[in-house]
Amino acid sequence: MALTVAIILAFFAPWPWNMVAVLTGLGIETVELTWGLRLARRWRPQTGAEAMIGKSAEVVAPCRPTGTVRVDGELWQAYCAEGAGTGETVRIERLDGLTLVVGRQPKSGSQPSR
Repeated sequence: MALTVAIILAFFAPWPWNMVAVLTGLGIETVELTWGLRLARRWRPQTGAEAMIGKSAEVVAPCRPTGTVRVDGELWQAYCAEGAGTGETVRIERLDGLTLVVGRQPKSGSQPSR
């Protein structure tokens, strides 16, 4: 955009200033492009199954060891080796096909055992 504005301004400026306008626009455009590419690499959106790992899920049907959980309003089949009752919150550890492998979340305020 900056380069386009600079080229339009160059038509109305006398000789040395039209070249300065174009070079300035080219410089601004280069900085903007470099900045935009860096942001695009850093803020790559996570989608798909990988984005669910680490999220919390609410148990809808008891997981002893298999059951159903709700994640972002969707129902998923889940496997929980420790078992979890209806209404408990579990953490998604990984996916095994279309089944979520979940584990119990540590109670808030409690220290993990060593």
